[in-house]
Amino acid sequence: MGNQVTTDAGIPFEPIYRDNDRQPEPDAGQFPYTRGIYPTMYRGRLWTMRQYAGFASAHETNERFRYLLGQGQMGLSVAFDLPTQLGLDSDDPRAEGEVGKVGVAIDSIDDMATLFAGIPLDKVSTSMTINAPASVLLLLYELVGAQQGAAAKTLTGTIQNDILKEYAARGTYIFPPRPSMRLITDTFAYCAERIPRWNTISISGYHIREAGATAVQELAFTLANGIAYVQAAIDAGLHVDEFGPRLSFFFNAHNNFFEEIAKFRAARRMWATIMRERFGASDERALTLRFHTQTGGSTLTSQQPLNNVVRVTLQALAAVMGGTQSLHTNGFDEALSLPTTEAATLALRTQQVIAYESGVTASADPLGGSYLVESMTDEIEQRALALIRHIDDLGGAVRAVEDGFIQAQIMDTAYEYQNRVESGEQLVIGVNKFVTDDAPVPIFKPNEAVAAEQCAKLAKLRAERDQAAVDAALADLQRAAEGTANVLEPMREALSRRATVGEVCGVLRKIWGEYRPDVAI
Repeated sequence: MGNQVTTDAGIPFEPIYRDNDRQPEPDAGQFPYTRGIYPTMYRGRLWTMRQYAGFASAHETNERFRYLLGQGQMGLSVAFDLPTQLGLDSDDPRAEGEVGKVGVAIDSIDDMATLFAGIPLDKVSTSMTINAPASVLLLLYELVGAQQGAAAKTLTGTIQNDILKEYAARGTYIFPPRPSMRLITDTFAYCAERIPRWNTISISGYHIREAGATAVQELAFTLANGIAYVQAAIDAGLHVDEFGPRLSFFFNAHNNFFEEIAKFRAARRMWATIMRERFGASDERALTLRFHTQTGGSTLTSQQPLNNVVRVTLQALAAVMGGTQSLHTNGFDEALSLPTTEAATLALRTQQVIAYESGVTASADPLGGSYLVESMTDEIEQRALALIRHIDDLGGAVRAVEDGFIQAQIMDTAYEYQNRVESGEQLVIGVNKFVTDDAPVPIFKPNEAVAAEQCAKLAKLRAERDQAAVDAALADLQRAAEGTANVLEPMREALSRRATVGEVCGVLRKIWGEYRPDVAI
């Protein structure tokens, strides 16, 4: 016998798999949707090719969006800079050095209108990777749609709006957990009434995995967060069949091909069972787990960066064979910089070759029935359910975050992985195996003048707007935040009066405070 081989999550690979009298899964499109949420999957409709993009100014990002749409991209995905993600205006002293660096700077309705100039919002689906101020950016999107003549009920897309994983893994939080959960459920209620086709949350395992979690932890912590959001919405008086169909998920795809496919299959089965048995959902749309996938940014290497083309292809293929509804493929140069136009185009072409040349779209769940994949699906489900039960025993995902349990689990796993890389036990081609000197590759450099440009635009906006109307609208928002009314209504009014993202978030900071993590965690 050879040495034991395991997946990244420590699940043993057997030398050969056999049928252990396991009952076959129901067909795709049938509960619990292990094999896919639609009967014929990609034969009916391909996944949405949604490349994540955003840098510098709204105008420059608009040019990249229009280029990608012209190259065959099917939907937009917006990356915001750190000040925007933290609810800070570009002229805030805390934003210095970060404006437009890792995404686009959005300070007001004027910036949002520029970002989508020439792009009809009633025709294009848009995903926005924004969390703490997600409701603010969604309202700006709705207002720009109205400027274009697009009714709110026609708008389609997703806001990430998943604050629990920010506390656990990513760090772009503003408010403490409890008021943040209120903001999320207010968004659920607002969209159910005004923007019914919008996905109000994308419950994200992606950043949990990027922080160092295993595939099992990614699945368990993501679904535990999902349970917390559903329970919070029910506690706020919403019905699960009302908001459940607009929940979506966001997963990572790493290099361990079969483990990733099994993870996606297990996720569908687990969520369908949780929604039906735990929360009493009966609407099929509330039972089906719809998810976006992004290939693993943390797997990309700055050494021999062209190797990343192969990694991304394997990861994208795993996502497709696992049944994803939309997909972003990383540029090969993203360990070095934001992707160049050439790298972004090649990443999109990777999806297109898989979609149109590989033949893997011809059958729903093409690896269904594989002894290996079915066994691994079961094993991942069992391990993830055990972890969810432990989180339940701790008092749920919010309490597990407040107590630091999830953060500690991720940190321990990340540390163990790094030790394996440094010891050579975990092979990374070009890093600790087959190491060679690298040829230089082009580096993308965003516009360094964007901070000054944004500050000038903000000064102009504040000089031109009706300040009394802005102040009155912000006062209404403060009263709603102090009470129990839905804060999105007065928030929309303030933004329509040209209040800035930082001013709106500043009101909520004043009432709700800011989250400060326990440094001892």
